Amino acid sequence: MDWYPLRLSCPARPLVFGGRAIARTLGKAGLPDWAIGETWEVSDVDGRAAEVLSGPLAGTPLRQLVTRWPEELVGDGWSGHRFPLLTKFIDAAGPLPVHVHADDAAARRLEGEPNGKTEAWHVLHAAPGATALCGVRPGVDRAELHRALLDQDFDRALRRVPVRPGETFYVPGGTVHSFGPATLVYEIEQTSDVQQHAMRWAMEDGSTLPDEQWHANVEALLDQVRYDARPDPVPGLDIPVDDGVRRIVLCAGPHFALERWRVGGTAPMRHSFRTAQVLSNLGGPVVVRSGSAAEPLGPAQTLLLPAALGVVEIEGPADVLLGHLPDLRRDVLAPLLAAGHGPRAIAALGEGLADAGI
Repeated sequence: MDWYPLRLSCPARPLVFGGRAIARTLGKAGLPDWAIGETWEVSDVDGRAAEVLSGPLAGTPLRQLVTRWPEELVGDGWSGHRFPLLTKFIDAAGPLPVHVHADDAAARRLEGEPNGKTEAWHVLHAAPGATALCGVRPGVDRAELHRALLDQDFDRALRRVPVRPGETFYVPGGTVHSFGPATLVYEIEQTSDVQQHAMRWAMEDGSTLPDEQWHANVEALLDQVRYDARPDPVPGLDIPVDDGVRRIVLCAGPHFALERWRVGGTAPMRHSFRTAQVLSNLGGPVVVRSGSAAEPLGPAQTLLLPAALGVVEIEGPADVLLGHLPDLRRDVLAPLLAAGHGPRAIAALGEGLADAGI
């Protein structure tokens, strides 16, 4: 296969908490003129899997690429039935429902799914004073959390944490959470759509749920909560690259890593990689080059870079995100230690970094 940067279909979801910031603030073109909660930039979730839009592979589902060329697409030694990363822009014009995603063990035990959903939110815009609910307050047990959820008195049992642009939350599966209103994030996560939420209304249209269904949802949520998960936001850690080029590691764990690269001048950003990269543009239009291919990338658009490409070059100025499936020692720990960052700061980026050798 003569690989090239892949432009994928990107469905927009009109969820009840959504607004118009993905188009109006980020500049994403081609969106319908109604309130949008999420755009799924790269997805291999059952029923919402992307397909290639351009080049020789146009019309090919992402699932088919994963099945036929797992190592060339994702990385040497990788095997699996689904592309492992899901990425989204989320416009929380209103508050998201208080909800939980199962971790891997709970997803297999309770949902019949192969994995759960650990995720991370990189905050792009947030109103002054914006907050998130993220984790259960210390000392709160299942019975107290249950009462708070039934009373819809979430602050009685959940931590409320300030949300600031530029910060990133690494949110393990099993963490009860919500954010919004007036918050715009980029989300990277395991490929999964498992979730249980505590609201009396449906996320799709705001309609009231029957009491029996609502109580069942709350019980299912309680079965999946991790009471020790209390994430705090981090600003990310810089790795020197070149004059005018900043590489910031925003978060990292066994399921994904997310980096933000900023190029101030016209000198190109050059990045070598061994696993697939999800490249999303936060700035103005850029040109993405890899091998003989050159792809224009507009604001808030995304490309999937197959592992077989090995290198990408982007002409500056640029402001982009790179999500990938990391080797934690090689891709995260070693460069951060070489840049002078200490073990405590590195460990705060996510999970599994101590096991990688800190």
